[in-house]
Amino acid sequence: MLKAGVLGAGHLGKIHLKLLQQSDQYELVGFYDPDADNAKKVSEEFGYTYFSSIDELIDRVDMVDIVTPTLSHYDCAIKAVSKGKHIFLEKPITKTVEEARAIIEMAREKGVMGQVGHVERFNPAFMSVAEKLENPMFIETHRLAEFNPRGTDVPVVLDLMIHDIDIILSVVKSKVRHIVASGVDVISNSPDIANARIEFENGCVANLTASRISLKNMRKSRFFQRDAYISVDFLEKKVEVVKMKNAPENPGEYALVLQNAEGEKKQIYFENPKVTQNNAILDELEAFAKAINNNTTPPVTLEQGTEALRVAMEIVRLVEQKH
Repeated sequence: MLKAGVLGAGHLGKIHLKLLQQSDQYELVGFYDPDADNAKKVSEEFGYTYFSSIDELIDRVDMVDIVTPTLSHYDCAIKAVSKGKHIFLEKPITKTVEEARAIIEMAREKGVMGQVGHVERFNPAFMSVAEKLENPMFIETHRLAEFNPRGTDVPVVLDLMIHDIDIILSVVKSKVRHIVASGVDVISNSPDIANARIEFENGCVANLTASRISLKNMRKSRFFQRDAYISVDFLEKKVEVVKMKNAPENPGEYALVLQNAEGEKKQIYFENPKVTQNNAILDELEAFAKAINNNTTPPVTLEQGTEALRVAMEIVRLVEQKH
């Protein structure tokens, strides 16, 4: 069992503390939070050990779980890595791409591992179809949230859209060629709704929309590839897979057959992959433990987290440019 310590005991930090305590991959040593009153409250309520110094906690563990505001990710990560500790960093990896690259460099030097908390990779709906996403050429994503003042200190791109950016980068095996983006400040001082079009070198196009001023929540992605359409509902944890194959000579009575202009006939098949319910945050933390123990590549590497941030920051820049 790996000894784990958590930095940050806010809303998400408390979830991480609870799951690390439950996990059979980790031994939860304790946590640090700069807000002494909050730390005392969390410690009394849940019984977790509170460390009054960040260094003291880092010295006692093998893995540091960083669930602090993004602004402090870099300082916390560098402190942990410089002491030879593995790091799990909530998304986005850091405030800037430069900071993220500096962490990658030091992690390499010190021979430690890092993983970024892009939790949608562990969403059971996405996991049930990930292997079927072979070469998508058009992707459309909508991530819409009801207004919550808690997230408005960061642009909607870094708060919401970055989840879909990471998912798209994980399935499109090609480099980003061109990005177009626009957004609107409706209620905050940074864009509350944004749209981006990402073009890849292999011809794939992804169209992403993120909003935090919607009347209802939605987290849907649609993937189109040769002979298949795959829809993932990250919120409802549901999937739709529609496949097309060359129609047989004599299709069954109820077969759905389409004929194109060239006279080619395709039969439509509906697949229902099994979606196994899980706790995505627990799964991502335990996947990191397995990577450390087996010396294998973590599911969401620091490099991948950095690329998602780089694309997100470029979208933010393009949106702000139009203001």
